[in-house]
Amino acid sequence: MKVLISDDNYDYCTTIADIVQSYGYDTHILSNPHETINYLDINHNNIGVLLLDIEFGPDSSINGINVLEHCRLNYPELPVIMISGKGSISTAVKATKLGAKNFIEKSVINKKKIKEILDSSFESNAAIGHEKEIRSFLESQGLIGKSKIMLELGDAIIRYGRTDLNVLITGETGTGKKLVAQALHIISRRSKFPFVTVDIPNIPHELFQSELFGHNKGSFSGAINNKEGLFQKANKGTIFLDEIGDLSLSLQANLFIPIEEKVIRKVGSTQAEEINVRFISATDKDLLKAMQNSKFREQLFHRLRECEIFIPPLKERKEDIPDIVEYYIKNHNIEYNQSKLFSPSTIEYLQDKEWNGNIRELVSVVRLALQTSQKDQIEIAHIHKILQNTRQAYSSSNITETAISYDKTLKEDLQKVDKKKIEATLELLNGNVSKSAVHLGVSRETLHNKIRKYGIKTQDYRKRKTL
Repeated sequence: MKVLISDDNYDYCTTIADIVQSYGYDTHILSNPHETINYLDINHNNIGVLLLDIEFGPDSSINGINVLEHCRLNYPELPVIMISGKGSISTAVKATKLGAKNFIEKSVINKKKIKEILDSSFESNAAIGHEKEIRSFLESQGLIGKSKIMLELGDAIIRYGRTDLNVLITGETGTGKKLVAQALHIISRRSKFPFVTVDIPNIPHELFQSELFGHNKGSFSGAINNKEGLFQKANKGTIFLDEIGDLSLSLQANLFIPIEEKVIRKVGSTQAEEINVRFISATDKDLLKAMQNSKFREQLFHRLRECEIFIPPLKERKEDIPDIVEYYIKNHNIEYNQSKLFSPSTIEYLQDKEWNGNIRELVSVVRLALQTSQKDQIEIAHIHKILQNTRQAYSSSNITETAISYDKTLKEDLQKVDKKKIEATLELLNGNVSKSAVHLGVSRETLHNKIRKYGIKTQDYRKRKTL
């Protein structure tokens, strides 16, 4: 990377250039602000630092401040050091406000000062490059935001992802734990191999071993064929234990040997099989508290948590909400060939909300607004109506009244709540399965499966709205 020196005093430029070159950097000298702008437009990718004079000769129609303005508009990441022979506080303030990295008087410049300038500027370049790399990677994985929190999250994903350590992802529900797990896999050396999700809450207790380890034909009633387990499917790749905090104490010990020794045994088999998988787990539960209450095994906790990534709730990074909304607007407009947008006041309204359901809730509302609004510009009133209707629908469905019973199992109670929530959403959205899936934060296929499982008739909700 070159150091560009722009000053109308050629002798001064060559003196500075000699010092810069003594530290191993290439230089290029220009003495006219117009030439400087033209050179930047062609060669900006090869320039690491610009040392720029403020005052040029009387023959020039522009000065260094004009060049600085051009840089900030077109090349905002290029460090610009302003140099002046007649320094003034007002000029220094103006240069700083325009984005100059530093302002130095010629009278105080020496070899040591130049080295400090160069070291600081190139370190800044490296940091900016690293931040760009992180944010670009996060966005490619659907993790949107420019906040310091997101930068730290991205740095952790990249650092841990490039290792083979087991990672425990923690955070509130709806914060994007599965997206983080997938990002860890994508950045890892295992990215060309499978990423397999184990949806722990939805695996029946009696089928857990068969689902994970596989089984041999005839090993139990109903085992009419040999079956490959999720461990075998994930071989050489990553296995994601989603909602690990929901795994019953009696089943937790089944994971010790696969994690520690990388060996499994199918149900009904005496032959051990080696597996090569990396374990990523996620939970919104407090596992430390669960261990204290003897509901989670300490041995399993330490095996799964070789390193941990905590995802903060959305309320701690509200400055990311405009970027998140814009991301989904852009995707929607591309998919539906539309040109919808949210008004500035609507974006502010979204930033003021608490979003207890985190990203999942925000995205659900944004996508629902985009798909149901008849206008190109979405206003506060439409968002408010969606939120109000959601609360009313869930309230009228009496979900809380059906959550607890004394003659049913926990699984039966949870299924009842699940069914009620789906019915409430279908009621809200006129029986539209696609929009309901968006609102619930699940895939269309998953929702169809649940609708069939619970015997829900979507046509009933469409009829109800058209009578």
